[in-house]
Amino acid sequence: MRANHYSVHEPLWIFGYGSLIWRADFPYLESRLAAIDGYARRFWQGSTDHRGVPGAPGRVVTLVDAPGERCWGRAYRLDPDQGAAVLAQLDHREKNGYERLRLATLLDCGQRLHAVTYRAATSNPHYLGPASLQCIAAQIAAAHGPSGSNREYLLELQAALAGSGHLDEHVEALARLVMALPVA
Repeated sequence: MRANHYSVHEPLWIFGYGSLIWRADFPYLESRLAAIDGYARRFWQGSTDHRGVPGAPGRVVTLVDAPGERCWGRAYRLDPDQGAAVLAQLDHREKNGYERLRLATLLDCGQRLHAVTYRAATSNPHYLGPASLQCIAAQIAAAHGPSGSNREYLLELQAALAGSGHLDEHVEALARLVMALPVA
């Protein structure tokens, strides 16, 4: 469901599961550890605008359907007066194939709410889909873009998840492989 219109009185929450965990570059009133059920984080989206370039895309995370799994991240409560501006900023940041969704989210305090998040559409031209962990790691190790190295993106995400106490098996496996590869 597109999350386009909100009441000024309704709290607006953003759920981040990738770089928004460690680089929330927008104003917010509150940040909480949070999770969504039925999804997993995977490095299946190509990045030619942040962590790679056209012809040499990096790989960034998206959400994939995963019944029975829980994806941990961070939820940010926005000031209602700034909600529209923050969503416009995030729409621009996530423009490379992501769609805005509103998903049921569980905060670390037990509160349940709906939060806006971004998921790469499998039909977008930058969607790379699954590959072996070795192939994904090699692509991440080699890619650089305007926002920095793809390696940095992976390792910052890995560190943020480890710091939250919620390791992600996919991220951990890729971090181990990338650390074993030479720095490009």
